[in-house]
Amino acid sequence: MQWETVIGLEIHAQLATDTKIFSGSATTFGAAPNTQASLIDLAMPGTLPVLNQEAVRMACMFGLAVDADIAEHNIFARKNYFYPDLPKGYQTSQMDHPIVGLGHLDIALEDGSIKRIGITRAHLEEDAGKSLHEDFSGMTGIDLNRAGTPLLEIVSEPELSNAKEAVAYARAIHTLVRYLNICDGNMAEGSFRCDCNVSVRPKGQTELGTRTEIKNVNSFRFIERAINYEIQRQIELIEDGGQVVQETRLYDPNKDETRSMRTKEEANDYRYFPCPDLLPVHIPRELLDNLRKQLPELPAQKRERFEQEFGLSTYDASVLSASREMADYFEAVEKICQDAKLATNWVMGELSSLLNKENLEISQSPVTAEQLGGMLLRIKDNTISGKIAKMVFEAMAAGEGDADQIIEQRGLKQVTDSGAIEAMLDEVLAANAEQVEQYRASDENKRGKMFGFFVGQAMRASKGKANPQQVNELLKKKLDQ
Repeated sequence: MQWETVIGLEIHAQLATDTKIFSGSATTFGAAPNTQASLIDLAMPGTLPVLNQEAVRMACMFGLAVDADIAEHNIFARKNYFYPDLPKGYQTSQMDHPIVGLGHLDIALEDGSIKRIGITRAHLEEDAGKSLHEDFSGMTGIDLNRAGTPLLEIVSEPELSNAKEAVAYARAIHTLVRYLNICDGNMAEGSFRCDCNVSVRPKGQTELGTRTEIKNVNSFRFIERAINYEIQRQIELIEDGGQVVQETRLYDPNKDETRSMRTKEEANDYRYFPCPDLLPVHIPRELLDNLRKQLPELPAQKRERFEQEFGLSTYDASVLSASREMADYFEAVEKICQDAKLATNWVMGELSSLLNKENLEISQSPVTAEQLGGMLLRIKDNTISGKIAKMVFEAMAAGEGDADQIIEQRGLKQVTDSGAIEAMLDEVLAANAEQVEQYRASDENKRGKMFGFFVGQAMRASKGKANPQQVNELLKKKLDQ
């Protein structure tokens, strides 16, 4: 039997506010346990929440960016459940009247096509605390610093068909919230995490299969692996005569498997009701009009502009616009060297390789956009070759200065004097007279293979400084005499 997969994602983005959603406590990551939890966060009797206006603004910015309906009147509700790191015994969230309604986001797939994914809703809520298991022998510690941190929960329509599409969508949301400066997107710190709802059904069937929810996946690689495992598990279970149970599961990256956590609750299990401590939120139309004017160039817009303005492929434009910092870096390099293709090759090639190797963000790059742009100018004016440029780039990354300083200090200036190159080639050919005779006696196919030998000898003799194009042209003439 052939199967098809239906996937929907619930993404939790921590909003980058200075204080919590209902209290004045700080949201700084890494503080000593329980030092950033106020009486409101601890749910002490008599305390009352006050809504953080900045969290509302950020939610509206997201809604505008995904072309969503934004509710002029939205209501906070209490979601009741018991967990040790939830001191209130309920989570203040939104249920029937979320701030952001139906919207959509276009994602670029591996084959270059664009797929539109519907967004069901995005609602504001408070985060819970954190249970700590590692440092307590046989016990669990509770850190309430995170309790009350503002979250925007973004719920997609079940329109993702496989794990790669799910990752592409998660990456697109991650890029968007960072472009908008409403979330730092730090997955290692839990600022951006994902619940994956997965079900399978026979191909052609319209009715949805029973879904499971994989909770709190915190890396794109784990999202893909967790979904793929769960798809295979469900298919094998059904084909063996079993039934998928609606439940919440956890992904174990060490074992590369999902395991049952608890049976999946329905909305009525949480006994939602409007929060009596918070008034309905009214969002004036004038506020939305003003926020719309403040929207930056969004990732999809930037990708399209890069394609049109610089003639880049959809893939290259997608990579370069994947983060606001990367896009700004590329544009700064291109502005200096005035060569979009050359800038693209180096930013996506040597620079990205360096950042991956050193595990650095683009904002931490040891080579500035000004330095890279300056080096590319030296390639364009034939001061250095592409091969020498790699040496210069490594030196810049090591902190030896800009390209001109390194070229001067190391004596790396490319030899472009035709007379000097010809003299050097004469010496190379004289030292390899036997190979020259073999070359001249060979047919065209063998000559092509042997020509590379002479080029290698010539570049070695010049210590890589001879202009490769001139070497090839002059060498061809001398060998064909």
